[in-house]
Amino acid sequence: MPLTRTLVLNVVGLTPRLLKYAPNLNALAQSGAMRPLGSVTPALTTTVQSTFLTGTLPREHGIVGNGWYFRDLSEIWFWRQSNRLVQGEKLWDIARRMDGNFTCASLFWWYNMVTSADISVTPRPMYPSDGRKLPDIYTNPPELRNELQTRLGQFPLFRFWGPGADIVSSEWIGKCALDVFQRFQPSLTLVYLPHLDYNLQRLGPDDPRIAEDVAAVDQVCGELIASAQAAGARVVVLSEYGITPVSRPVHINRALRTAGYIQVREELGRELLDPGACRAFAVSDHQIAHVYISERSRIAEVKQLIEALPGVERVLDEQGKREFGLDHLRSGELVAIACADSWFSYYYFLDDECAPDFARTVDIHRKPGFDPVELFIDPELRFPKARIAWRLAQKHLGFRYSMDVIPLDASLVKGSHGRLTERPEDGPLFITSAPELLPENSVAATDVRDLLLAHLFGPA
Repeated sequence: MPLTRTLVLNVVGLTPRLLKYAPNLNALAQSGAMRPLGSVTPALTTTVQSTFLTGTLPREHGIVGNGWYFRDLSEIWFWRQSNRLVQGEKLWDIARRMDGNFTCASLFWWYNMVTSADISVTPRPMYPSDGRKLPDIYTNPPELRNELQTRLGQFPLFRFWGPGADIVSSEWIGKCALDVFQRFQPSLTLVYLPHLDYNLQRLGPDDPRIAEDVAAVDQVCGELIASAQAAGARVVVLSEYGITPVSRPVHINRALRTAGYIQVREELGRELLDPGACRAFAVSDHQIAHVYISERSRIAEVKQLIEALPGVERVLDEQGKREFGLDHLRSGELVAIACADSWFSYYYFLDDECAPDFARTVDIHRKPGFDPVELFIDPELRFPKARIAWRLAQKHLGFRYSMDVIPLDASLVKGSHGRLTERPEDGPLFITSAPELLPENSVAATDVRDLLLAHLFGPA
């Protein structure tokens, strides 16, 4: 069978329950087919995408979360970008072996630097020595970076994550995808559209304003679907997880610190987590927390402590990690899973006055855990717009500055993910324009790789 071009839209947070607000996506589901998608644990961006692209569980591909403790460095790192962190053969490598003419464009999917995909585009801010953070992208081929930003304008980094995150970033990605799809005509185009992630976490999935967000990203999808169908390409729409309502943050590191397991280092009156010196600490990531323990003899006592915390549903030991496919060296000695209404904060400081200086900023790389509170401006600031304007003035004048407008109130977060959803209508989905290629019931995340190969080359 000849190679059939395929467009894959990863619409983060899209669920069967939200489809009624998305006329273009709903029409594709009606003319093609839609199935619930069985995600993996943890149901997090980098983990699920790595499962989609390798067809394996975290025990094989090694992406146990959006970040983890790098044991040989004694440091916690989130949101690394090298594709070499993903272990195992990727979808595009298999497809290229099947047909030497195959090409792949990976647009804003994660682990998108030094990748073997033919074309890649991913956020990559510039960090000059004066402390500024400047919007930019990383591309392969390198010249695509200037070509895209000349055509489309500078990538809107501050609309991609943080208090200002909104539809503008997904619109830019949509235009980027159209440009690449039409100019380069890749066999497989992978597009990541993050818009629903924002207000589903800020407001929760039951807020009536979510319908507007779904309609907005649906419009971006509609343009891409129309272009793909006009080119005779197949279209797949999928999502990584469903975001469900939460009302209870679990401060797992504060509990470990109170019990004497956590060590901090003081710098200028601020406290920094010292992972290598801790007897136990947690790397919190939405509704999952990897717990790293320095002495195996303490595993049972730490497990007992965490299991007793309100909001903790289950703590996986070695047997539990094997059950969930999380038995990889990068995983913690224990993995905690939150209750459906709860999520894990990274906070290890007991007094907000001692929080590190980056705690009140958007700083996804220095924080030792994921921080959804970065989506909010501190409601206690009397004149937040004036503060932001002053910080921007400092930036433009070349002064060092800190955009310290993020609150330390974890109760603001109303939606989260990471644990498997209890109802299919609240979980991820798989839509295709080629219904004959889908199984009768649901699609497993580990089957996505082979399903996409079937869209490209026909069923095995």
